[in-house]
Amino acid sequence: MTTVQPVISTPDLGRLQAFYARLFNAVQVRRFPADGPPFFVGLMLGDSEVGLVSQPDTDLSTPPRILLSVDVEDVDALLDEVVAAGGRVLGPPNDMPWGQRVAHVHDPDGNLINLTQVI
Repeated sequence: MTTVQPVISTPDLGRLQAFYARLFNAVQVRRFPADGPPFFVGLMLGDSEVGLVSQPDTDLSTPPRILLSVDVEDVDALLDEVVAAGGRVLGPPNDMPWGQRVAHVHDPDGNLINLTQVI
């Protein structure tokens, strides 16, 4: 069996964890080390796990090369929360010919997230 887990490097683990918790109700399921400031946290977003790793020297000026695609119940309703949680909305949502409503946003570190909703 093969498992793939995306892991996001960040200079501010707490800020990014708060963003994903607020926007997607992400729940921390793993943490290393158990005591003291965390180096790694595993977050459950629905049935998927995303890791966040603390790397103070992460260069946020480098464009991200990975897109996280997150299926949500209501793309439009979530867009105001993106800004309130510290992210950025890149444009209005669009209805795609394959039956999804899609909006592109950045998390607080500038990582691209594709919000999708089945229509």
